[in-house]
Amino acid sequence: MKFPRNARIFRGQLDAAPFASVFFLLVIFVMLGTLVHTPGVRIVLPRADDLPGTDAPTVAVAVDANGRLYFENRAIDRDALLSRLRDAAKGSAGPLTLLVQADKAVTEDSLVGVALLARNAGIHDLLLATLPPIFTNSVSLDSSRVP
Repeated sequence: MKFPRNARIFRGQLDAAPFASVFFLLVIFVMLGTLVHTPGVRIVLPRADDLPGTDAPTVAVAVDANGRLYFENRAIDRDALLSRLRDAAKGSAGPLTLLVQADKAVTEDSLVGVALLARNAGIHDLLLATLPPIFTNSVSLDSSRVP
């Protein structure tokens, strides 16, 4: 089999049409991807940093913006939540901590109601779930330090 010995580098012009078509296909895929519905309940946690956590066993309860309660990924009413929290407290070897994943828009009355439910169930420690800040200020932009 003979191979050509004088291979030349392409020095012509590239067509922009294939690049443009690939770009527009990517734009279409991104736009369609934003329209896809993700199932579940939208809960926007507040942002905070340097808050303490716990190493004790936890039980999580979510509260959406309308004040509806969710336990173990299912909507639940207050009476059923009280009995489920009592069962969890009885089944635990040590003291439990209630982790409340509450939306930013939840009122204090709803949070106090959840705390009182937990206290009636025998859970005395409560933590509010938060998100860390998007950017940390680890690098200081002090103009006096710039050489």
